[in-house]
Amino acid sequence: ILYLEIEESIQMLSVQPDTKPKGCAGCNRKIKDRYLLKALDKYWHEDCLKCACCDCRLGEVGSTLYTKANLILCRRDYLRLFGVTGNCAACSKLIPAFEMVMRAKENVYHLDCFACQLCNQRFCVGDKFFLKNNMILCQTDYEEGLMKEGYAPQVR
Repeated sequence: ILYLEIEESIQMLSVQPDTKPKGCAGCNRKIKDRYLLKALDKYWHEDCLKCACCDCRLGEVGSTLYTKANLILCRRDYLRLFGVTGNCAACSKLIPAFEMVMRAKENVYHLDCFACQLCNQRFCVGDKFFLKNNMILCQTDYEEGLMKEGYAPQVR
């Protein structure tokens, strides 16, 4: 079975008082509120356009929704259910598609795994790190490794 996937935008529109009320695609009642949502070429009450998994109001969590397998989903649940996951270059465990990651060249890491692989020093924003033989190293361990190999790094 192949499912069509759609990333769709959500528009919030103000209801013009002189127009005929539109029907809600979620509950089939007339929309008499001040605002309505337009998504998937249909109109919705703000309370009726919800994620099928977590029940969050999609108009509040962003300007896009995702549909697949007849489900209307928020981004997080869409990625959790259908997203492609990869493996962490440090621990080799799966990384959920919705999780924040760190990248170094083509390597992907859990945030907690992004540390010097010799001394386990965690990196802060702006810290220098080095990728040598596919290992993340802090500046100290990188420079010590260079010394052992017989040459010192160039200091500029």
